[in-house]
Amino acid sequence: MDASAKPPQSIADREAGLHRQLSSRQLSMIALGGAIGTGLFLGSAVSVRVAGPGVILSYGVGALIALALMWALAEMTVVHPVAGSFGVFAEIYLNPWAGFAVRYSYWFAQSVAIGSELVAVSIYCRYWAPGIPAWIWIVLFSAGMVFINARNIGSFGTIEYWFALMKVTTIFVFLVLGTALIFGIGYHPLGTHNYTAFGGFLPHGWTGVILGVAIAIFSYLGLEVVSVAAGEASHPEIAVPRAMRWTLARLALFYIGGMAVLVGVMPWTEAGLAESPFVRVFQATGIPFAGAIMNFVVLTAALSSVNADLYLTTRMLFSLSRGGYAPEFLGKLNKKGVPLAALMISSVGMIIALILDLRFQESAFLYTLGASFFGGLFGWGMIFVTHLAFRRRFEKNGGSVPMQFAPPGPWSSLAGMLALLGVLISTWWIPGMKITILAGLPWLAFITLCYFLWKRTNRDRLSPGLHGGQPPERA
Repeated sequence: MDASAKPPQSIADREAGLHRQLSSRQLSMIALGGAIGTGLFLGSAVSVRVAGPGVILSYGVGALIALALMWALAEMTVVHPVAGSFGVFAEIYLNPWAGFAVRYSYWFAQSVAIGSELVAVSIYCRYWAPGIPAWIWIVLFSAGMVFINARNIGSFGTIEYWFALMKVTTIFVFLVLGTALIFGIGYHPLGTHNYTAFGGFLPHGWTGVILGVAIAIFSYLGLEVVSVAAGEASHPEIAVPRAMRWTLARLALFYIGGMAVLVGVMPWTEAGLAESPFVRVFQATGIPFAGAIMNFVVLTAALSSVNADLYLTTRMLFSLSRGGYAPEFLGKLNKKGVPLAALMISSVGMIIALILDLRFQESAFLYTLGASFFGGLFGWGMIFVTHLAFRRRFEKNGGSVPMQFAPPGPWSSLAGMLALLGVLISTWWIPGMKITILAGLPWLAFITLCYFLWKRTNRDRLSPGLHGGQPPERA
């Protein structure tokens, strides 16, 4: 190793100052809150339209990809519980470009995702107040989310915990009521008619199932928040593995079970973006005000995702600044331990939501969903690539990873990489999702150019010694 190299501990040192106040329970709920949102409650309508009842299989495949990702992410996070998360991992085990591109791409993608969630919020509010312009809801809720994130991390964790608990409880009730409708427990049985009545279980064949995997993956995006939040967990060595294990198990049940109930109760041909399919199912139960109650829940679910995404983007920008890749003022913390400047800059997605809603209106949700999807796929793909290098580094030096989750060998991460590449290609044939490739590839070229320009003018700011050498100690 270069004699001038900084020791691995400098990774933790450079992101010091964040308050470690998140409990294991809060970390688990934040992970659920980040992943359960508009992708399930509203975006699921897109996957149902392209796959029909076969969407159940689409979400099952998505769960397997997410499982491989969580294995890889858990192994690396236990060693390095830092706010920069997989961006820092890529910097350590691959090269500075990877750390730069992953964090900026993910920051941009999640900033735009905030926009898609806020557009969804305006759609939900239309249920009660169809005459109020959508932009008013976007402005009001944007201000509220910025206020919550400007408070200390303990307050954020508490609020997100209750947001996520509401979602989890509602989905559980949804599964129970939907199952009762299908099998006639207290209701006239719907039976399995809707699974085969409209073109069969696979109305668009296996092509539909494959295309449905793309939206399924979009729904699972947000799982990685548990790795980012590890930088502010009180006992990350305990909290992270526990959160990783339970989060995906619950999500698989909720997503796959939720899709099974959804297409069983409601004909798949009726799914659309005018309202959440979940609201339609609750209305079918005949329970007074069930539709309004469910609409309120999906509204809070979207706000929870905005809350979590704003947290993610803020910490990514903070990490970039502390690593020397962004202006220094973005890495400063206030007395509450919050990178306030990074928070305000990360609110750009809210402005994007406002502009898109005023310009495109009904198509705004799909535009923002597609534009943000590339960054999420790129981030997940780089996690798999980094994990391969992470494993190789430890094995090369005659050791093994401190805590192993993935099976021996590179196969789970290699399979995950190939699956994500297939998902990216498939977006070209999904209505409204071509923008994933049309916007994503030019963005990657742009951010690469930015990196080389930055490198040329900031050689002295690049943290040396974080690449190569012996397996690093835990940060």
